Amino acid sequence: MPEAHRQPRWQQRYGDAATAPPQSDNALIEQLLGHRSVRAYLDQPLPEGTLETLLGAAQSAATSSNLQAWSLLAVEDRPRKERLAALANNQAHIVQAPLFLVWLADFARVARQAERHDRELHAVEYLDSLLVGGLDAALAAQNAVLAAEALGLGTVYIGALRNNLQAVIDELQLPPLVFPVFGLCVGYPDPTLPAAIKPRLPQSVVLHRETYRLDEQEPRQLDDYDRQVEAFYRAQGLENPAWSRQVIERLASVDSLHGRERIAQVLHRQRLALS
Repeated sequence: MPEAHRQPRWQQRYGDAATAPPQSDNALIEQLLGHRSVRAYLDQPLPEGTLETLLGAAQSAATSSNLQAWSLLAVEDRPRKERLAALANNQAHIVQAPLFLVWLADFARVARQAERHDRELHAVEYLDSLLVGGLDAALAAQNAVLAAEALGLGTVYIGALRNNLQAVIDELQLPPLVFPVFGLCVGYPDPTLPAAIKPRLPQSVVLHRETYRLDEQEPRQLDDYDRQVEAFYRAQGLENPAWSRQVIERLASVDSLHGRERIAQVLHRQRLALS
């Protein structure tokens, strides 16, 4: 086992110098701290009932006003996974994982109910409704991720599903008022290609108390974090840039959106976020 994998999870998440609070020895907190994105899966089917278990965990998440404005679309058909992978920057793990989940913001269900009751829905066209559906889907998905990890499974979110949004909508035959928020691969991690715990920003940079305040130590702390991330990538045999350069490049140009700059147009065709 690599040396880094023998370190306590708090130190893996924040660096060797980080001091863990007493609560970090809780089993659930340890599981949370050990989360990692898995991009290599065994060719092994999931046990019967796994999907239903993950869905039950997902539906136990909080939901705004009990709208439950999301749905889950499970994809196991290999040709369909191959087509979705091609639309999501050719990510091979979408095909490799036995289960690919697409999390949907879904107002079509309540619209069908409204039609049965001879009512019209005017609020679904506003941006807040789209946010509600997307946030509900994200909360539900994270519950499913925790459940999957508790079962010994690995996951990775696929935001690139939004790169070719209209094509994904067409492939999945989504009706108006439904929007694919992201995908999620689920499967057994390949132990020969273990995923590592990626360092996160120091808490002192992320945490504000009472009001948003800038810490004069932030530049130094971010420089230290850049060096930590560079060391992490080197240990993984990768040549990724430091965090600061990576995030700046990701947001500096519209080209880095890889097609997502057209999302608003597609949403309007789905009758979402019109106002």
